[in-house]
Amino acid sequence: MTRVRIKRVYEAPAPDDGCRVLVDKLWPRGVRKEALQYDLWARDIAPSAGLRSWYHADPAGRWQEFRRRYTEELRGSQAVRDFVREIAGAGTVTLLYASKNAVENHALILQEFLQRAAEGVTAV
Repeated sequence: MTRVRIKRVYEAPAPDDGCRVLVDKLWPRGVRKEALQYDLWARDIAPSAGLRSWYHADPAGRWQEFRRRYTEELRGSQAVRDFVREIAGAGTVTLLYASKNAVENHALILQEFLQRAAEGVTAV
């Protein structure tokens, strides 16, 4: 079974990271492309530009609704279904994100969604 973890892009890579996947729509600020150790940039499974902009207008007040809306985007996404198939059988997948907020960010929602999909709980 695939284990899905998350980590900020600014943290050093670790030997147990497994497949490192950047899951932000935009390239992280201050990071040179050749400096980031990653295996895949899965920008198509990040929140849509519209949803991201809506959320960033009031992160504290919109977190729960953002969570619901992003989960709906994930459920309807062919890119997510393809990604789930791609990581099937991988021991560990580490989702890389740039957000400063480690408690409320899209990578947490994506991690939960993918973990459920890997366990066969979420129909993707």
